[in-house]
Amino acid sequence: MDIKTATALRRLRLVSAPEAVSFLVLLVCSVLKRTTEFNAVPVMGAVHGILFVLYVIFWADAWNRAKWPLKTAALYFVLSVLPAGGFFAERRLRREAENAVIASRARKEGIVNA
Repeated sequence: MDIKTATALRRLRLVSAPEAVSFLVLLVCSVLKRTTEFNAVPVMGAVHGILFVLYVIFWADAWNRAKWPLKTAALYFVLSVLPAGGFFAERRLRREAENAVIASRARKEGIVNA
């Protein structure tokens, strides 16, 4: 994996958890708006919107650089629109990055020829 691909995956991983948190907080704010006088939906909506747009941009860049199959790219996109999906995306991306590091070290040490 080259450095640009690793960077694209890292950016996607780093934005996925905050995007998921903002989505959950936005849902809580929506409920509070309907049940109390508290209305933080405009602020949280903007925060979540910015994080979601960043996620989609970083997702497209990671898909392009990592050459994911359509199924993998679709999975990461679907995880972005589920309330807690960003946490699962972050976990999978972290595992993918760790596996890439292990494979790179193995190639460097001559253990595998891939």
